[in-house]
Amino acid sequence: MSTAVATPLQLPQYVNGEWIESTATEWLDVPNPATGDVLARVPLSGAEEVNKAVEAAAAAFPAWRRTPPEDRIQPLFKLKMLLEENIDELSRVITRENGKTLTESRAEFRRAIENVEVACGIPMMMQGFNLEDVARGIDEVMIRQPLGVVAVITPSNFPGMIPFWFLPYAIATGNTLVLKPSERVPLTMQRVFALLEKIGLPKGVINLVNGGRTAAETLIDHPKVRAVSFVGSTPAARAVYARSGANGKRAQCQGGAKNHVIVLPDADMEMATQIISDSAFGCAGQRCLAVSVAVTIGDAQRTFRDAIANSASKLKVGNGLDEGVQMGPVITQQSKSRIESLVGRGRDEGAKVLLDGRGAKISGYEQGSFVKPTILDAVPATSELTDTEIFGPVLSLVHANDLDEALAFLERSPYGNQASLFTSSGAAARRFRYEAPAGNIGINIGVAAPMAYFPFSGWKDSFFGIMHAQGRDSVEFYTEKKIVVERWAKEHSRKF
Repeated sequence: MSTAVATPLQLPQYVNGEWIESTATEWLDVPNPATGDVLARVPLSGAEEVNKAVEAAAAAFPAWRRTPPEDRIQPLFKLKMLLEENIDELSRVITRENGKTLTESRAEFRRAIENVEVACGIPMMMQGFNLEDVARGIDEVMIRQPLGVVAVITPSNFPGMIPFWFLPYAIATGNTLVLKPSERVPLTMQRVFALLEKIGLPKGVINLVNGGRTAAETLIDHPKVRAVSFVGSTPAARAVYARSGANGKRAQCQGGAKNHVIVLPDADMEMATQIISDSAFGCAGQRCLAVSVAVTIGDAQRTFRDAIANSASKLKVGNGLDEGVQMGPVITQQSKSRIESLVGRGRDEGAKVLLDGRGAKISGYEQGSFVKPTILDAVPATSELTDTEIFGPVLSLVHANDLDEALAFLERSPYGNQASLFTSSGAAARRFRYEAPAGNIGINIGVAAPMAYFPFSGWKDSFFGIMHAQGRDSVEFYTEKKIVVERWAKEHSRKF
């Protein structure tokens, strides 16, 4: 007896307020990274489909920019409630297509909702300023106006949160938008746009196109796209930033990271171990704020090394939907192979594999892309791994004699996304936050993720641009300043 196999769902686009079947000639399978099962097929859209989305957004812009800010934010209040009501379902979608645990997926959507809440304050955040009598009888005013059509290109590691670093601010400030999510994780935004369809936005204000490099480059090159928001690897971020600049448009491009944590001997070692373990191995190490290098000083070399190895070895790895699982798979089999290859390279260059997560097989999920927590000890300063973003559950341990040496190690890194310090010394903490060359700083914090009302900062090769995602930086990025200088002649006296 034969068993029928269900045909995977072919994902549509959302353009001009309608779901449209893609005309793409190439399609990509979207696998569940824990099981290997194909969840859907995503189109690798060509330029023609992307251009239609941009034209729809451009047509919607004139009326949307004239909509008062107070009216523009009303759909966002509805969106917040819909996200709250559907957070469990949305979280399960993330876990199925990305692999992270259900708890991590819920936390991700809480951050998405935060950004919607902050964007609801646009009527105040978008205000300009004025000064009377800059010269006799002359007044000057600064106002902010929306740009037009903006493009948002997002990665696979946070399919729910990262689009919300941009989307609510862009439309609340009066822009229209085309979003291209990662082709690896397109299902989350499919479900989100089904909710966005219900909040009363005019047709064309938001548009969703799926695809890979061709779709992204078409958005960057389109003359009606005024700004590009991008998150991805550093080589891709650098390329997007350069291409956007060459096309005369502004861009904010978040790149990769190699985040360091310094552990002083006076740190609360139990707390430090738990927090750093969560940072290094949470989301299978696939987040831009994950700690990937721990620099120990003095006695912390031994105490922290032993404690983190013990803690990491006890983490339960498996399908993120299963009860009690603390770490899920990495995103693809290709990622698994790359991570395992880098671990091997680190060993060949002199590092000691203290905890080896390669070759992981999880009972019942043999087709999954699992890498268990891995710790490399005594990584040489000359090792390629010191500057390579592994983007997996791998923690490298390096020893320094003092804080001066540790800070010098951070200074040599080409990345500057996050740096953390664990200590009980206020003086050491103040020096660290003052001198550490990174945009997001943690003191006894393992993931220094800014709240939505602060910018998601990043330095050096971790960010290309001026204005970051979230908060007031988003308002600045998605608006242009206009200065109005005016003088009025005195009117003839009138009798009323």
